[in-house]
Amino acid sequence: MLRYLESTGLVVPGRTRAGYRSYGLRELNQLRSLRELRRRFGVDLGEVAFAARLRREPELRAELETWLHGRGVDALDWEQRKHERLLVA
Repeated sequence: MLRYLESTGLVVPGRTRAGYRSYGLRELNQLRSLRELRRRFGVDLGEVAFAARLRREPELRAELETWLHGRGVDALDWEQRKHERLLVA
C-alpha cells in the first residue's frame, strides 16, 4: 500500500542515502489523516488518487466536467457543447 501511495503522489516519503524510504512526521500525519478520510467517508485509495489527479491535470478535470454536464441533456446537445468547449480552449 505504501508503494501505491508513493506512486500516485499521495504520500511521498524522503529517502535515505541508501535509498530506503524515510517517513517523517509530515508523512505519518498524511497517512493518519488519509486513514481517517477513508473511514469517515468510505472512499478507497483509488478514489483519493483520482481526486488528486483531477487537481494536477486541468484537461482531465475539464473533460470530466463536460461529461458530467452532458449526462442531463440529449446526446446531440452534449456533443455540441463539448465541441464548443474544445474550441474555446
